[in-house]
Amino acid sequence: MTPSAADSSLQPSAERLAVTRIVDFFEALQPADVARMGTFYSGQAWFKDPFNEVRGLAEVQRVFSHMYVALDQPHFVVTGQLVDGAQCFLTWNFVFRFKRFRTSTWQTVRGGSHLKLNADGQIEYHRDYWDAAEELYEKLPAVGSLMRWLKRRANQ
Repeated sequence: MTPSAADSSLQPSAERLAVTRIVDFFEALQPADVARMGTFYSGQAWFKDPFNEVRGLAEVQRVFSHMYVALDQPHFVVTGQLVDGAQCFLTWNFVFRFKRFRTSTWQTVRGGSHLKLNADGQIEYHRDYWDAAEELYEKLPAVGSLMRWLKRRANQ
């Protein structure tokens, strides 16, 4: 193999470079960055998580803007990634504090995101997977007690 052929095989693909940019964006995401999401999402992007299903950049921005209203210091830590052509799966920890109770306790939701990119390397499909019952509801004061009780009953 010639050196130039070897060098080209070591170069990351355009998709891998796009995923790296996306991961860097999400790990550094701050409220002001929501306005820049058009750099990373297509105008007709589709987003779904356990609470939302929206289409269009403005709606995706609304979901992320609400995150900063509802929670204190939310941020993502990407813990793994699999890239296969124009799609990837990211595993992550979503770390935050509640604004109304247990305000000094950091909370962590563990989940994953399936992303599909368009030809420009923008997200056109974003599906988040995480267990709302275990990762969120059990942490809420009144609902949490009920959820833990139901879980114990189901495991008997």
